[in-house]
Amino acid sequence: MTASLRRAAPLLATLTLAALPLAGHAAPVATIAGMPPVIDPNNLYSETAGPEHISPALKDDLVRVYVPNLRGNSVSVIDPAKMKVVDTFKVGLSPQHVVVGYDLRTLWAANNAERSNAGSLTPIDPRTGKPGKAIPVDDPYNMYFTPDGKSAIVVAEARHRLDFRDPKTMAIQYQIDAPRCGGINHADFSIDGKTAFFTCEFDGSIAKIDLVGRKVAGYLVLPMPATRLKDKFVPAGGPTTEVCTSRKGMPQDIRFSPDGRKLYVADMEADGVHVIDAASFKETGFITTGVAAHGLYPSRDGKMLYIANRGSHRIHGPRHGPGSVSVLDFATDKIVKTWPVPGGGSPDMGNVTADGRYLWLSGRYDDVVYRFDTTNGAVQQVAVGQEPHGLTVWPQPGRYSLGHTGNLR
Repeated sequence: MTASLRRAAPLLATLTLAALPLAGHAAPVATIAGMPPVIDPNNLYSETAGPEHISPALKDDLVRVYVPNLRGNSVSVIDPAKMKVVDTFKVGLSPQHVVVGYDLRTLWAANNAERSNAGSLTPIDPRTGKPGKAIPVDDPYNMYFTPDGKSAIVVAEARHRLDFRDPKTMAIQYQIDAPRCGGINHADFSIDGKTAFFTCEFDGSIAKIDLVGRKVAGYLVLPMPATRLKDKFVPAGGPTTEVCTSRKGMPQDIRFSPDGRKLYVADMEADGVHVIDAASFKETGFITTGVAAHGLYPSRDGKMLYIANRGSHRIHGPRHGPGSVSVLDFATDKIVKTWPVPGGGSPDMGNVTADGRYLWLSGRYDDVVYRFDTTNGAVQQVAVGQEPHGLTVWPQPGRYSLGHTGNLR
């Protein structure tokens, strides 16, 4: 897209039909009212392709990595140029993710205060890297935003519920109950903005949410494979798989293919990603990746999907497990590379730098974060607080954020 079209994009935000020149002469996408137009129907990640797509509004933002420390009740701030922590500040209880706000002007630490009613959202100013006053919010395990920007979606995991709130004040607007979605967790949104898909961590399923009708449109139970990987280092020549005794999976992150037709769902119990046809809402395949597949991150060119394998099937696993990153080719659905963590580790959640050169991931069980070089898989580490979880890298390219650690479009 040309610079002039990027500048014009905000003026087109109220259009329900994208009437711009499209790559490959694909038909334009009819979107929900108020959603920015789809520039390239063949690649919903086209506007996050590199530094040239960073919004001018972000020019004064600090280049930082923000790491929520779940058991430390804090956020560690890393200067990636120095590869060191330059600040640590307290937030609320049990921060799970640092979420990118819809308008890209606020980052939010989601403090879901496990086993208490003291949940909150702490705003972080990306220009200064400093926190503001926390806003009390019930059970904010994670947070997303509707594609039109009208609502923040607080994922109230323990309540089996999605709370739609004002994206600025966090005042409640309405709620959608998902009683059959235990551990409602991560999400992604259809290319037209009409539907969201949320994983149900403790029910081994996915919930399809009709954002227009404001209701659950259905559930899909994910089948388990016959075998899975052993969650410990195996001596050379030893068996690497075992019979899968789990009756249901533990789905985690979920992301769309660039063309918006397929969903990839990371499953910690199944050790790989389920492939779902979005239109029919049926599973079409399964790809084994590594022990405890967890986080999913598209490469900046939209050709590869980085899959973080956490290294243990347990929610609270041991240090120095067989954690790794698998690289999936979107075009073939094949794993083309695997990057282990030297000495073992637990890569979990994070994101890719604006230039696509590095993939930053929290080391959930090892109290570190990892920086993977996406050209060769080389790993560097930075020590942070206790049990780092959903870190975000800032700034990132894109016009608006759908939430989480930076699902931009």
